[in-house]
Amino acid sequence: MAETGMKPKMTWEHAPETLVQTFMGAVQFLPGIQVRKMFGYPCAFYQGQMFTGLHQSHMFLRLSDADRAEFMQISGATFFEPMPGRPMRDYMVIPAPVIEKAELLDSWLERSLSYAASLPPKVPRKQR
Repeated sequence: MAETGMKPKMTWEHAPETLVQTFMGAVQFLPGIQVRKMFGYPCAFYQGQMFTGLHQSHMFLRLSDADRAEFMQISGATFFEPMPGRPMRDYMVIPAPVIEKAELLDSWLERSLSYAASLPPKVPRKQR
């Protein structure tokens, strides 16, 4: 096969349906948010700022520096890297024990939403 100079297409696995249902149930009552897809996965936004979402079999959230430091104390918490070696600043993968406890998940999602609300609204890019 001849080289074309094109990068191979990235393929990501679909998020498990149970995780999608958990995510949608957890964000459905958060005030002022919009849920839309990012790279084929559901994500939640506040004033254009993404604060939580799914990627493959992971749920992630965006946290302030202080909240990230606290979150890192949870067993299994890691930085969110959609591509190996390319972490997204401010974003953490939510470990399964947090996802499985609704009150704990809700608490962290509220912190994430508060952080997104503290950021300036994102202005949509102009369409080409």
